Amino acid sequence: MSCGDAHETDCREVLAEVYLYLDLECAEERTILIRRHLDECSPCLREYGIEQEVKALVARCCGNETAPAELRERLRLRIAELVIETETREYLPD
Repeated sequence: MSCGDAHETDCREVLAEVYLYLDLECAEERTILIRRHLDECSPCLREYGIEQEVKALVARCCGNETAPAELRERLRLRIAELVIETETREYLPD
C-alpha cells in the first residue's frame, strides 16, 4: 500500500513494521520514524488503527488463556536448545 505521497519512510515499510510498533518492539529510531509517518499519512494511520483494534480484540477474546505448564516447559527447553545450537554453529563467510 502506498498513499502516493513522498514520505521520509515509505508506506510499505511502515505497514510491514506496524505490529512491531504496536507491540513496542521497534528500536527507538524506528519508533520515531513510524510515529512521524503516521502523523502525516492518513491512509497508514487508518491501517494502523485497524491493526490496533484487531490486537485489542484478540487480547480481549484470548488474553486470559495460558498454555499448560508442560507445554511451556517443552518450549523453554527447545528454545534453550536452539540458542545453544545457534551459539555453537560455525558461520562461514559468504
